[in-house]
Amino acid sequence: MPTPSHTASPATDPYLWLEEVDGERARDWVRAQNGLAERELEADPGFPALRTRLKGILDSTDKIPYPGCHAGLLYNFWRDAVHVRGIWRRTTLEEYRKAAPGWETVIDLDLLAREEGENWVWGGASFLEPGGDRCMVSLSRGGGDARVLREFDLSNRCFVDGGFVLEEAKSDVAWIDRDTLFVGTDFGPGAMTDSGYPRIVKRWRRGQPLAHALTVYEAGQSDLSASGWRDATPGFERDFVQRQIGVYSSELFVLQGNTLVKVPKPEDANAFAVRSQVVIELRSDWEAGGRRYPQGALLATGFDAFLAGGTDFQLLFEPGPTTSLDGLTVTRDALLLTLLDNVSNRLVEQRFVDGAWQARDVGLPESQAIETWAFDAVTSNRYFLTVNGFLEPATLYLTEAGSDTREALKTLPAFFEAEGLSVRQFTASSQDGTRVPYFAVMKDDAALRSPAPTVLYGYGGFEVSLKPAYGAISGAAWLERGGVYVLANIRGGGEFGPRWHQAALKENRQRAFDDFIAVAEDLVARGITTPPHLGIMGGSNGGLLVGAVMVQRPELFGAVVCQVPLLDMRRYHQLLAGASWMGEYGDPDDPAQWEAIGRYSPYQNVRPRIDDGHWPRVLFTTSTRDDRVHPGHARKMAARMLEYGHDVLYWENTEGGHAGAADNAQIARMWALTWTFLRRQLMPAKP
Repeated sequence: MPTPSHTASPATDPYLWLEEVDGERARDWVRAQNGLAERELEADPGFPALRTRLKGILDSTDKIPYPGCHAGLLYNFWRDAVHVRGIWRRTTLEEYRKAAPGWETVIDLDLLAREEGENWVWGGASFLEPGGDRCMVSLSRGGGDARVLREFDLSNRCFVDGGFVLEEAKSDVAWIDRDTLFVGTDFGPGAMTDSGYPRIVKRWRRGQPLAHALTVYEAGQSDLSASGWRDATPGFERDFVQRQIGVYSSELFVLQGNTLVKVPKPEDANAFAVRSQVVIELRSDWEAGGRRYPQGALLATGFDAFLAGGTDFQLLFEPGPTTSLDGLTVTRDALLLTLLDNVSNRLVEQRFVDGAWQARDVGLPESQAIETWAFDAVTSNRYFLTVNGFLEPATLYLTEAGSDTREALKTLPAFFEAEGLSVRQFTASSQDGTRVPYFAVMKDDAALRSPAPTVLYGYGGFEVSLKPAYGAISGAAWLERGGVYVLANIRGGGEFGPRWHQAALKENRQRAFDDFIAVAEDLVARGITTPPHLGIMGGSNGGLLVGAVMVQRPELFGAVVCQVPLLDMRRYHQLLAGASWMGEYGDPDDPAQWEAIGRYSPYQNVRPRIDDGHWPRVLFTTSTRDDRVHPGHARKMAARMLEYGHDVLYWENTEGGHAGAADNAQIARMWALTWTFLRRQLMPAKP
């Protein structure tokens, strides 16, 4: 067998042909592997009932129809058993309050797909604000990131004849006024960055050929992207252009006439306007005006004064050892700060009164996770609030800044039996001594089987925080059957702010893997499970995570589910959007950086099975239509592991984009395959 080496050249890669997404040889290989996985897992006696139950959950008419507000109407995109591709619909707040609201269908995607002979998947809509009667509707073929954009008339519920249209591309558009857009798209050769996103921002007027649109800004070829948008707040209208240099670095400009004026924020900070103020979120320590502000802090000052060089900031939030900023929502007169405190949420309201920001803690129901979004940020102080936890189905409230009174609009029903289950938070000690928290959802101690079949989930990248959330699918498929579900808050995520994320960047990526391994070892040390009963699961960057720890510690796990993963870190930056992630992982073409990347890259480090004794069984899942993370990662890793004698199942959905599935039936099948695999590996039938 070949000897694996992390110094291997791409030129020696025997599986490059699997990167040809629609190549005949590659598709034949996919069909063969899909057949093997489906014949085994779908033949399991429990599979049909599980798939039916999961589809019933996804199609349930009792789900919360989460709304967004525009011009006084609530809009919602909805899928169920009747509306397979989905409907975009709207109603009034008064009607929404009813147990069974009356909805007006705006777009029937199933009907549209049949009429146009297209495999349309909903991609969202961007409204002309404030209160306009037009929007740009986004549609993708099969669920990819590349989309077709078409102007839609909200009053007449039809696409605009001769209106704005952009052909399929990874485009970025924003309304300036009813007859003008900011647009970034594939204008032709050189118009896209190395990462595959728009490099050029143009101002496109109605009736004007796209080729004649006026160029406003051009980013560099090696930048991530460029975009433009209008803040339409009455009295504070401003046009912005952003150069996104990398994932975590950017330059922001405000258009004054035809002149771009740079907003003097730190390059790695986020900044946005809130009426007369500019709000700045720091990723690094920053010294300004003779004062040092810590990374993770939130600052505010007058927008015009800041452009003129002013540094008289008010500190809106300062992180602590266990607290970080989790989210921001703007209403007419308030800024809502969702904070994470030891991975549980609380809410703080900031109001700008008499030239200064005033803070108030918002009283909330007991729970572990919240989300907020504005009802109408221009005209109203009302906002939506969701509250949920691992075992508490979500409740959607309507509330108002300045008050702790809230109106419960909708509550999700319980989709699985939670009686006897509890949530516990533990910490594990990583290799360098860092304390890593994690949540375990399991039976009460007296009822817990020991060792218990356990699934450990993680992500650990891109400053993404994993918070408690009600998991109807995992609850029905796993918790009800006596399984333990574990959520790891490892470095690389954002649970403790930028410092937690930056601790595992680039050459320090191994720390995220060490943290995940430490949680796995802690679960064993506590007697909750044992390696043969411990499975791990992760998707995208989380797929890289589980792929890396599987290769490093195969004896620690009984099963691995690796979803839409990055795995070949030697070539990731050359595949689809991969170049945009070099700020996270580093540049493998730089020998010094490859030295660190190559030590963990799963594809380069997987070993023949005979060399290491026990290896866990693996299920790889991905999508042919994923145009963000190339399906070649999962294909090649599966092929190499099969060559090396490992026990591998591979399943690739033919559509669905990076989500892996495009409709409820596909989602139900994907998860039924996944949980059937885990049950078969970790919950073997009793003799």
